[in-house]
This record gives sequence, C-alpha cells and structure tokens, in this order.
Amino acid sequence: MDSTFDSDFRLLIAPLQGHTDAPWRHFHHEIYGPAQCFTPFIRLEKGEPRARDMSDFTSPLNSSCPPVPQIIFRDAAEIHLLLNALVSVRATAVDLNLGCPFPPQTGKGRGAGVLAHPEVLDPLPDLMDEYPGITLSVKMRLGLDSPEQWRAVLERLKPVKLSHITIHPRTAREQYSGPLHMDQLERLLDESPFPVIYNGDVLTPQDISRIHSRYPRIAGVMCGRGLLGRPSLFAEYIAGREWTVDERLDAMLRFHSRLLDHYGNTLSGPAQILSKIKPFWEYTTDLPRKTAKALHKSQTLSSYLRALPRTGID
Repeated sequence: MDSTFDSDFRLLIAPLQGHTDAPWRHFHHEIYGPAQCFTPFIRLEKGEPRARDMSDFTSPLNSSCPPVPQIIFRDAAEIHLLLNALVSVRATAVDLNLGCPFPPQTGKGRGAGVLAHPEVLDPLPDLMDEYPGITLSVKMRLGLDSPEQWRAVLERLKPVKLSHITIHPRTAREQYSGPLHMDQLERLLDESPFPVIYNGDVLTPQDISRIHSRYPRIAGVMCGRGLLGRPSLFAEYIAGREWTVDERLDAMLRFHSRLLDHYGNTLSGPAQILSKIKPFWEYTTDLPRKTAKALHKSQTLSSYLRALPRTGID
C-alpha cells in the first residue's frame, strides 16, 4: 500500500440506517480519529420530519464530529419542509439522497427513485435561493434501472451550487452486487462540474489507494459497509500501514465497549441493549468463525457477553 497520504483526498463516512447513528459516529471518532460523516436519511412522517431522525442530528454526541444531515424526498415540497426544519436547528449543509436502492423508498419515488424522474429536481435552483446559508451535496446511484440515467439528473443539478456529488457506480436495481459500471463513472467524471466522491466496494486500504491512483480526478471516497466491517479502514489508509487482524479486533473491542456502556446507560433493559449492539458485528470478517456464530445466535445479553472475545488474540 502506498504510504503517502494525500490530505486533500477526502474520506467520508456513509450514512447507514440502523448503524451509523450519533453514538456510533461519536465513538468511532474517539477511537479512530476524525472523518466527515452524514446522518442516516431524514424523512417525513405524517407531513413532519421524523422526530427520531431530527434527534439524531441534534444529539449532543455530535459535538465531537458534526454530521451533515441527509434528506430523502419525492418532490420539491418535501425538500422544502425538510430544509425548513433543518434550518431551524442551524444546519448549514444538507446532503440529498438520490441513492437509496431499497424498494420501500424507490417505490414511492424517493432515494434512487428520483433518478427515473429527474424533473423532480427542476425546482431545485429556485428553491435554494430561499436558503442562501445552506450548502448542498448529493449522494446518488447511476440510475434506478439504467446506468445512464445519471445524465439527465446531472443536467438538472448543474445550475445548483453543489459542494460535491458522491456516486455509487451501480443502479438501484443492482443494489450491492454485480460489476461496477466504471465506464459510466469515467463519463460522469468528464461531465461533472462538481467534485466527485467515489462510493462502492471499498473494503480495504488498498481499495482506497487503487481508486485514488486510477482516477486522480476523484476528490475522495465514501465508505459505508466497508467501514462497518473494518472501522479502522480510514485510520489504516492515513497511516499508510495495514493493521494486523489482532490490532483491528483490539480497536473494535474498545469501540464496542464504549457503545455498549452508552447503550447500558441510555436504553431500557437487556433486550433493547442486545438488539442495538448485535448489528455491530454484522459486516466484520475479522472475528473467528466460532465467535461470530455464537454472537449471532445469542438470545440474551448475558450469552452475548459470554461470547465476546476479550482481546484480538482470543
């Protein structure tokens, strides 16, 4: 791995529902160092921004690593309502979710569903005149069901002042499997007037180095599932050295311990704590198979705690 760290190359933590909430972001920052992060998407519920989404953005835990709130919407009216709410709690930047690939959202025209109806974005330039204090960014797929749908979307976005576009070079229908459409990524890089952040299948520090070397015009990478499975990913890349499995697990256990203590102090009872902490290990491949199986099968908090390794060399 190239040991030369480019400080201008941005490292961003992707928002993932059920995982990267305020406690996760806070303690990740504490263990592994700073990185730009985003809230899991904020959406409307019965015509109002969902309360728990807004609470995540306004959590006191965000003081150490202020996140950019991400919103998901189906039309300009929903954007307007969400921006009003975020401006009222002093947001200065907002990320637009055009990338969520899951049918419960795309089927209602939200997330990557917008990519099939780019006219939804036509009011955006005029709408943003109402919010001169807000900087916008976009996280998107290449399309809903065609990897060329980004073209019409980009045309609608060009009149808007965006800080960057984050692109996952698959369609929503492909979700997280199949080949990446890197040819379309290259075309988007040629046509985008905005900095482009890369997202997709970044699992190791070598993956980051490879993207940076192969596509020098890319302004950075955003990692989601790769960072959940390997929370030290950015720290390893910055250090220019791949950590051993033992080092990674030792750090993960310290991270886990802080989260577990927090949940123990804020949640109601062992069942809630267990349901919240078990997903911590969902994406990691560093646990011994026997340990991973025991954690997954745990039905009580006490059995879960017994299954935990004590150090990275257990």
